[in-house]
Amino acid sequence: MDVHTALRGITCPLVTPFDDGAIDEAALADLLDHLETGGIDAVFPCGTTGEFPSLTPAERLDVIERTVERADVPVVAGAEATSVAETIDAVENAASVGADAAAIVAPYFTTANDPAGNRRFFEAVLDAASIPVLLYNIPQCTGQRIDPKTVAAVADHEQALGIKDSSGDLAYFLSVLERTPEDFLCLQGFDALLVPSLRMGADGGINALSQVVPAVFREVADDPGADRARELQAEAIAPLFEACTTHDFAPATKATLVERGVIPADDVRPPLVPVDDSDPIARAVDRALAVADR
Repeated sequence: MDVHTALRGITCPLVTPFDDGAIDEAALADLLDHLETGGIDAVFPCGTTGEFPSLTPAERLDVIERTVERADVPVVAGAEATSVAETIDAVENAASVGADAAAIVAPYFTTANDPAGNRRFFEAVLDAASIPVLLYNIPQCTGQRIDPKTVAAVADHEQALGIKDSSGDLAYFLSVLERTPEDFLCLQGFDALLVPSLRMGADGGINALSQVVPAVFREVADDPGADRARELQAEAIAPLFEACTTHDFAPATKATLVERGVIPADDVRPPLVPVDDSDPIARAVDRALAVADR
């Protein structure tokens, strides 16, 4: 399946498993096997849930390469950086090890003083990219949103694959959806908005919790208009998402994966810390699995 088609389903932004501070290659392989069994359509290493800011460039490339080698689905590699040159390097490094596409964010720390600045940034990266590029809107981390007009301005570029929106702002998402062409993918990254977004025209989802209960997200994606999808969103996805939001999604998702026996440890790198009380998350996982088994 090509990456454009795969992203119309459910894409999983992977955690990066650690063992005593080092990347746990065996756990990463087990995670990918778990997702394959669960029917995930594509995977996204080195995103926010993958703790990309805590990885060295060499580690990021190693995780991407190992994911490409192990995964039987398309791979969208995180290539987030603050300068044009560094972003292009990250995109091309991901391409060199076989990634099908790369995801980039608007520059953080030094944010654009005008939307035109982000347009210049994205156009420069897109012009140089040898693989398709997914924009990634996550203003709570970057300090700025990608203006819908900016998204529309670059959406026709031949290397512009689409956008992952993790803002949690449904009005923003619908504005982007309305302004962009049909083949530009609009993907919901805020798990609590997945079913409403799919029902209103979203092309797919990129959802961290899909690695915890992949079968739930698979069923939702297969028929988002069904009453069953509404039930799964309300009784499985939403409570689990709420239980995780207070802890940051890398620690919370790792805690849920340990609870399910998918990875052996919930280690995270500074400045993150593991979840100190995973009981509410464990209860939410059990509830989601119970709903899925009905």
